[in-house]
Amino acid sequence: MYKILIVEDEDVIRKGLIYSIDWVSINCVIVGEAVNGAEGCEKIIQLQPDIVLLDVNMPIKNGIDMLKESVDKHIFSSIILSGYDDFQYAKSALKYEVCDYLLKPIVHDELLLAIEKAKETINHRKKYRAIQNKAENLDDHSVLNLLVWNSNRDKSKHVNAIIDYIQENYQEKISIEDLVEELGVSTTYLNKKFKESTNYTFNEFLNRYRIQKAIELIERGEDKISMIALDVGYSNYRYFIKVFKKYTNFLPSDFGR
Repeated sequence: MYKILIVEDEDVIRKGLIYSIDWVSINCVIVGEAVNGAEGCEKIIQLQPDIVLLDVNMPIKNGIDMLKESVDKHIFSSIILSGYDDFQYAKSALKYEVCDYLLKPIVHDELLLAIEKAKETINHRKKYRAIQNKAENLDDHSVLNLLVWNSNRDKSKHVNAIIDYIQENYQEKISIEDLVEELGVSTTYLNKKFKESTNYTFNEFLNRYRIQKAIELIERGEDKISMIALDVGYSNYRYFIKVFKKYTNFLPSDFGR
């Protein structure tokens, strides 16, 4: 359910909003109320609402200042409730990505439409933030974004077969020629198809995958780097260091705990 916070200093309006609408029927729940902007800021942090209904003209801290202070602390959609005299002032809140603003007295149907719009807005913002978080949570030094790649697999069975082969055998001495007989196509075709689909040659993808696995092992701190080099398919330690630095611009020891 969508969590709603109402910030309004006029008791009649605030209580009317709380009790005059069947919030559950529109998949919403009132999680809290506040009587001024300062209290509203506190409740936003405390209750983490999806939608905030707020008055513009309130004591202690007005609605515009409340938005200004809160927009960077929590993701939410906001709907401004404005008296006629405050209408132009309320429009200044658009820079804080206000979803809608309604004139008092609040018309029931207009509020319901604004709520639906606010739902769409918060859904888009949450999806965007999720994408951002996914990118930020990936290793800052990722040399091959496997999470993203595996979620967007190429439709070509040949390309998928090559990637599966690398993931299953990267510790060994392998090449794309190993798959020619199994897949029944030429080396030239496989190289071309793989390059078109991944932007990498087979060897580059293999090296990037090996280095990514090496980073994971190094960060666990369970083995010496020289042993990790062997574990990910590099029998020559100096060559491992060279490849590692090529793709990360760091030495393996820089990734240790």
